[in-house]
Amino acid sequence: MKFLDELNDVQKEAATHIDGALLILAGAGSGKTKTITTRLAYLLSLGIDPANTLTLTFTNKAANEMRERALSLLEGQNIPHPPLLSTFHKFGLMFLKLYIHLINRDNNFVIIDSDDQRKIIKQISSDLPPNFISKEISKYKNSFLTPDEVYALATDSVYKNLAHIYEKYQNYLLENNLVDFDDLLLLTYKILNENDDLADEISDKYQYIMVDEYQDTNEIQLLLLKRLCKNHNNICVVGDDDQSIYGFRGANHKNILDFEKDFNAKVIKLEINYRSTNQILNAANNLISFNKNRYGKKLISARGDGKDIEILRNYNEIAEAEMIAKKIRDLINQGVDPKEIAVLYRINALSRSIEDGLRNYGIPYKLVGGMKFYEREEIKDLISYLRLLVNPHDDYSFKRVVNKPRRGIGKATIAKIEEAKGDKSFIEYIKENDLSIISKKAAKTLKDFVNTLELLSKMSLDELPENLEEIFELSKSYKDEDKARNIEEFYGMMRERSDLNIREFLNELSLETDQDKITMDMINVMTIHASKGLEFDHLFVIGMEEGFFPLNDADIEEERRLAYVAITRARKDLTLSYVESRYIHGKRSPVNKSRFLTEAGLIKGERVELKESSAIKTGSLVKHKVFGTGRVLGINKAGNKTKLKIDFGGSVREILSDFVEKV
Repeated sequence: MKFLDELNDVQKEAATHIDGALLILAGAGSGKTKTITTRLAYLLSLGIDPANTLTLTFTNKAANEMRERALSLLEGQNIPHPPLLSTFHKFGLMFLKLYIHLINRDNNFVIIDSDDQRKIIKQISSDLPPNFISKEISKYKNSFLTPDEVYALATDSVYKNLAHIYEKYQNYLLENNLVDFDDLLLLTYKILNENDDLADEISDKYQYIMVDEYQDTNEIQLLLLKRLCKNHNNICVVGDDDQSIYGFRGANHKNILDFEKDFNAKVIKLEINYRSTNQILNAANNLISFNKNRYGKKLISARGDGKDIEILRNYNEIAEAEMIAKKIRDLINQGVDPKEIAVLYRINALSRSIEDGLRNYGIPYKLVGGMKFYEREEIKDLISYLRLLVNPHDDYSFKRVVNKPRRGIGKATIAKIEEAKGDKSFIEYIKENDLSIISKKAAKTLKDFVNTLELLSKMSLDELPENLEEIFELSKSYKDEDKARNIEEFYGMMRERSDLNIREFLNELSLETDQDKITMDMINVMTIHASKGLEFDHLFVIGMEEGFFPLNDADIEEERRLAYVAITRARKDLTLSYVESRYIHGKRSPVNKSRFLTEAGLIKGERVELKESSAIKTGSLVKHKVFGTGRVLGINKAGNKTKLKIDFGGSVREILSDFVEKV
């Protein structure tokens, strides 16, 4: 067991814990993967059958890496077969192949992906965007809500309609023996919950359960783990409550906070950080200390002191991008590996200015986990509108936007015109003909559309945003807030370049694609969410302003956890940047620097205090028109709604938040 000598004392205590529930509260950079893989190796080295262990992760990559690391520690020992390490969903798939017959379904089911799901939803309903519907259905399934329960909880026509779509979608899956991604967990839990003998059998089989990234688990995963631990309490989870940043995906931050109570667990904190310098960790510790809903731990650097954190202040995002691009160019010229440099931001819309700045300085970059600004669907749509204004014969652009936003022009209508127009462009043909080959309504819509484009083509670049939005309502047509923000960002860019005409502006944009052909090592540009689990020697975080980071109307504690994640990605060199003005809703507005800079102890000034919120929290007194006054004991998501656990004078009830008011 020499592999234990590579651990510090606290890691060793966690790795050699055998019986009983254990929470390894692992701070950023504290060696959590090393600890949990060593624990698995330790169990196997004691002679525990690998078949009696189950380690659950969130990615196949993590599962494979942990399996290889654990087995490498046991080199030379006779292990009869590898232990089971898999994602939650892969475990569900293996389980359903064996036991789905218990809910009267055949085990030759087919798993559908997100594209299949959207196609099915489109067949069922065209009233709401398929992406929106699929996300809502996923929330319902992960909250263990049936279509009937969703309907009962619905407070408006949209969500009543959603409940009906959900029901039809479920029926379609059943009729065709299909299983979606969420069903892999939902049906697994349903079978274990309804079959006690089987739950006993599975619990007895997997006597040692480990879970990685426990702070990212949701309600259905917690319920599933409780069934797997039905006959024992040997569950070890590792995670960091301060890095719980996926609430928007359904992760429940309370799972890790309540684990000690839920499983009567021992808690071991890993607080020695092997990644970052004292300066970086001091800022992270200061910042996260303002969160109330946390265990409380303090990271200690094993690296010691380094460079002070740099704060950049600029007038606007263009100056910010130029200053950061210069600094990155200097680092690369000094011999720094571009892969060790990253730029992070809170929202996708901020990527445009930094991408432009890097391109202007000839710095190759890759956008991690996302699409480059000018490749995004909504931006391509907007560029297609502009291309039509300078070239009415651009049929490709015409077909792209003629029904965006929807104006009742379908594929059949376009096909008829395409067949009839011959060598003429769509716009030429529409202007010169009566369009009797299509319906009167479609003909009028197309004539109006072409006349509007002709009117817009006479406007200057800085006049276009207001008129495009007023006439076509492009940003309003996207339900996705990120897409609307990106369109507003592009409008702002058009106003900034009022010195150019539309053709010149498009010519500048056409040069952007040259960057994509470069294949050499590149710096990393990404959202903070995409950076989770990564680390860099030189890190820049942009957009440190109120309204951008933290976002307005967001859970401030989750925003602070996100800032904590951003700071702790840096190994040696951290730069935080803010500006005095940005484009907001298509116009330039002054912005205030983020409260996080003050809370991290990096700038002087009064901490920004939150205004007294009307939001209901745990401990709030609320009033119900029938049950009277009660105190909130807990808060959970119920699909798109919030469900409160309320103590009404000794009678505990679960009520939707819409039906109570704060006292």
